[in-house]
Amino acid sequence: MAAPLELSCWGGGWGLPSVHSESLVVMKYNADCELSAKQGADTLAYIALLEEKLLPAVLHTFWVENDNYFTVTKPWFASRIPFPLSLILPGRMSRGALNRILLTRGEPPLYHIQEVEAQIYRDAKECLNLLSNRLGTSQFFFGDTPSTLDAYVFGFLAPLYKVRFPKVHLQEHLKQLSNLCRLCDDILGSYFRHGPMGISPAGPEMIDVNLRKLTQLVNKESNLIEKMDDNLRQSPQLLPRKLPTLKLTPAEEENNSLQRLSP
Repeated sequence: MAAPLELSCWGGGWGLPSVHSESLVVMKYNADCELSAKQGADTLAYIALLEEKLLPAVLHTFWVENDNYFTVTKPWFASRIPFPLSLILPGRMSRGALNRILLTRGEPPLYHIQEVEAQIYRDAKECLNLLSNRLGTSQFFFGDTPSTLDAYVFGFLAPLYKVRFPKVHLQEHLKQLSNLCRLCDDILGSYFRHGPMGISPAGPEMIDVNLRKLTQLVNKESNLIEKMDDNLRQSPQLLPRKLPTLKLTPAEEENNSLQRLSP
């Protein structure tokens, strides 16, 4: 029987089960089997809106804004990545976020990140306002049961809502929209539980599978090297062979000396 598949995701912090939006989306959400065709179409439209309008600002807040990146994002991710990848991956992820922002939003006449900052934050605030108006006073976007849209909104908003950044440009605007903050709190309280390491998804305690496997591999390699070293020490050493010395007769020695003296 095949071994069950395991989902590895970034760990939690700041009261969140994970700080990674995509990990938060797939952890807990109900199927959309009870939604109508129009509600299903609205779900796809709002998800596209999140990825186009809100995602660039989220990436900028975490990975491009210098104060946030060097004070919060880089130290947090580096502490959860095994060495030496901890020295490489955060910088690569930061460059990837910057390239994605410039690729999708760096259109003429906006070419540089300084020129697109104001625009992406305006778009993000507009997106948050639209989400707040759509949610209204309802518990979830389509009634009393969470759907895929609630999971996506939670995945994007919860890190912005909970992480303590030194630069809180977009975070301040989000906290003014009380219904979106209440949505994040309700999902955290209803679908995630408190564990010894903070909030984790309901079920078995999450662990860093990659780090555990790496540690086991290193231990196995160390044990193997120690055994090989012991075997080499216990094996009999081969003594160096002495080549036989050939002795020349007096006549041969005299002949050899004459050959050396001859021109």
